[in-house]
Amino acid sequence: MEQNKPRKDIIIFGIASFLNDLGHYLVATIWPIFVTQTIGAPIIFLGFLDGFGSALESISQAVSGFFSDKIKKRKIFISIGYFFPFLSGLLYSVASTSWQLILGRSIDRSGKMRDAPRDAIIADETEHNHRATAFGFLRSTDRAGALVGLILSAFLILFLSDRQLFFLSALPALFGSLLIILFIQESKKYRPVEPTKKILFPFSDFNPNLKLFTLTSIIFTLASFSESFYILAARKQGFSLTLITLLYFGFVFFSFISALPFGRLADRIGRRFVLAIGYFALTIVNIMFVLFRSVFFIAFAFIIYGLVYGATRGNIKTFISDLAPAKTRASLIGAFEMIIGLTALPASLIAGLLWQNLNFKAPFLFSIGLSLIATALIFFVKESTD
Repeated sequence: MEQNKPRKDIIIFGIASFLNDLGHYLVATIWPIFVTQTIGAPIIFLGFLDGFGSALESISQAVSGFFSDKIKKRKIFISIGYFFPFLSGLLYSVASTSWQLILGRSIDRSGKMRDAPRDAIIADETEHNHRATAFGFLRSTDRAGALVGLILSAFLILFLSDRQLFFLSALPALFGSLLIILFIQESKKYRPVEPTKKILFPFSDFNPNLKLFTLTSIIFTLASFSESFYILAARKQGFSLTLITLLYFGFVFFSFISALPFGRLADRIGRRFVLAIGYFALTIVNIMFVLFRSVFFIAFAFIIYGLVYGATRGNIKTFISDLAPAKTRASLIGAFEMIIGLTALPASLIAGLLWQNLNFKAPFLFSIGLSLIATALIFFVKESTD
């Protein structure tokens, strides 16, 4: 029975992630338009809001990772984390001012407290040579939820208001939280034995190799500003909301179909090379947004952008899980995610400032330089075999 438990847990996590992303992507393409047009906030506020959300989600991971190790409990943080997007969706559906968006974003992104404890469970229950595949599976399930959410969105935006869509988007998160409560059980076998002593900034607990990987990830994160800017760039070039939804669907579809293959590839040839592919692919995406305006090339850029997600998101989680000692795994995963999330705040703010004060191409040029640096640096990081 215990031998089947890891597979069961990962499947339940996959279904919960599917539901969570279904709700999130039901409103993903209308989010930047909702903020800048329905609420009437400037684009720099959108950059702040997205960056603030990323920073907050990572702080929540650091806190949950620390306390998950300290109290030797994972489930409570995971179930609450999947419940929070339900609350934020309800708030967005009635929001009329900027401060309400900040509150909603705070609740929504705090839900990422689920990630570090959940990822620690997956890492604990999966052998090293299957770990990237497990994270790739999880990534593919949330991407599948994103695909369904976008398909529904393309249809429902013809009949429902943005506020009605936000209300509808809250419901899948509720069901995802119930799945965790009902079907995930704490296992004594996989409980950690010693948390790190520092809750928010245990950077001194990182070994030199982990610090180099963190630095490389920081640079890549600065290059990876919010998806909202790609949506607005397409909108600025005259694409309709329906067409943008289809382009975004292409992005999510290719991130979905590539996540598991890239995970398997990373298990076979190493995490480092696969991450280098993803980092360099982001350079290509931004070059295309700078040079081209046709639907064909922008659609191709969204497809490559999906491959960036497929190659990087699951493998970054795998890499940090490999490099973090098992006894402090949740704490260090949370600390790493917090550092990366804090970097996401200036990334989107810088993108907003460059867009507003120079032109809409400036953020993409900024990203090109940083993604090339990250591509070079990743080859200096040593991989773990534990």
